[in-house]
Amino acid sequence: MKLTYKKSGVDIGKAGIFKEKIKSIARKSFTPEVLKDIGGFGSFFEIPKGKFKNPVLVSSSDGVGTKLKIACLANRHDTIGIDAVAMNVNDILCTGAQPLFFLDYIAYSKLKEETLVDIIKGINNGCIESGCSLIGGETAQMPGMYKDGEYDAAGFCVGVVEKENIISGKDIKSGDVIIGLESSGLHSNGYSLVRKVFSKEKLKQMSDELLKPTRIYVKPVLSLLQCIMYNVRCTIKGIAHITGGAFYDKIVRILPPDVNGCINKGSWNVPQIFRHIQNNGNIDDREMYHTLNMGIGMVLVVAPQSAKTIIAKLAACRQKSWIIGEVVKGKGKVEIL
Repeated sequence: MKLTYKKSGVDIGKAGIFKEKIKSIARKSFTPEVLKDIGGFGSFFEIPKGKFKNPVLVSSSDGVGTKLKIACLANRHDTIGIDAVAMNVNDILCTGAQPLFFLDYIAYSKLKEETLVDIIKGINNGCIESGCSLIGGETAQMPGMYKDGEYDAAGFCVGVVEKENIISGKDIKSGDVIIGLESSGLHSNGYSLVRKVFSKEKLKQMSDELLKPTRIYVKPVLSLLQCIMYNVRCTIKGIAHITGGAFYDKIVRILPPDVNGCINKGSWNVPQIFRHIQNNGNIDDREMYHTLNMGIGMVLVVAPQSAKTIIAKLAACRQKSWIIGEVVKGKGKVEIL
């Protein structure tokens, strides 16, 4: 009997049929700047004409992490794609950039087609929610690399920002205010810790909570950055996406070396899921705020005179937020008080 690629575990014909299905899904997120359908050797996207004088491209690459283990345990894969998009578009948003396009990467050994379709649909939904286009990617079947039914999902995003409008944190100073934007739950970080705290049976029971997709902050935050009234853009000095390393490692990235960011723990209601994890795992506060977002998925550092206006405008976009801290003189560190 002759050996074939199919017998070694890779069915090219089946993969080709699946890729045709992807095209019909991805087209729903296309904007006029997409110049070619997916499936070629490269993806084409034209920078929007007339919108930018001096455009700078901003890119990010990230994955979903071990949250995938929960998805496989619960056999639910419709939100994982949103996570893959959110982790990337929220990151480039921190520079003030508008997401333009996204490419995905899904790798597996053996996976049901309906699972792949659910993942792709989630990715496309995330792209639509963030206003960018799914213009390509890679679906890689790699026998022996993963357990049957398990997979990895990641992505790559490119956005654009006017050079003079790049947000870097360099203008942050003592007296500025820190606004926290509500998360939708754990988002896509800390799951290795969570999986140590609970049994597989308990994780499966909690899957509805644990698989809530990462909130995408693009539309509410871009609406702030595009707001001419009260010159809101100029008063937003820094943005941090609270992911791995949480408050301590992410906020510090945008702080100048002569100030500290002080976060007041009692300034927002921490969702019950975080207390449940902390109590069951006997985890101290520092570890919690260094690993999990504790109900805050993104922070804005703003001039104090615009804080109330920004919170009101976020509320109008159905995004809950609070003043959770302030900037003080220091040495570029984050303190949780």
